[in-house]
Amino acid sequence: MSERFHIASPPTAGRARLDGDEARHLVKVLRAKVGEAVTLFDGSGLSWPARVLVIGRGAVELEVGPASSSPPVRRPAVTLAVALPKGERQKWLVEKLTELGVERLVPLLTERGVAEPTAAAIERLKRGVIEACKQSGRDRLMAIGTPATVAETVASKPAAAVGIVADPAGEPLAASGWREAKEVIGLVGPEGGFAPAELAAAAAAGWPRVAIGSYVLRIETAAVALAARLA
Repeated sequence: MSERFHIASPPTAGRARLDGDEARHLVKVLRAKVGEAVTLFDGSGLSWPARVLVIGRGAVELEVGPASSSPPVRRPAVTLAVALPKGERQKWLVEKLTELGVERLVPLLTERGVAEPTAAAIERLKRGVIEACKQSGRDRLMAIGTPATVAETVASKPAAAVGIVADPAGEPLAASGWREAKEVIGLVGPEGGFAPAELAAAAAAGWPRVAIGSYVLRIETAAVALAARLA
């Protein structure tokens, strides 16, 4: 068995414990037996080979081997601030951004947004990140940031980061100078587009508009296309 499971904290004394959804998946779905091997990861970039020791009611105890660490990311770190789409499109968005190595997703609060980033929605996004990491082999979780407006996102940009705004009428991405930056922060607006005041806030801070395709893209398509280009 080569399945991967997320643990909330690193193992101690060569032991780890799975409970909740992770234990149910291992026992009820995969029907694991004592002695079977799995891989554990804690979301920080570390993973461990493990072997099932005890299967209890609602929990699984595992024996854990030496930790392995993910190689460092060599490209600029990517943060995308995205006006969330509705429903299942959020799940697809999180899955693909995780697979593409995006470091952080910030739910963007916009004037024309169609989906509210409620506490329950944020929890679903975080669970989607874990599931995508389990499937893709990524050991470092994509962070889900606190929902923020365009003005708040622009104001909080670190000095070493480059900020860009996805816009079908923008300039080529290469002109933004993102390759020399330590971090790139991209804004992806709702399908109704950014409001004039939102665009003005980004422009006043020197964030260029960049084109990522020849056509008007849906939210999740634009975010994934931008992430793929930056990767």
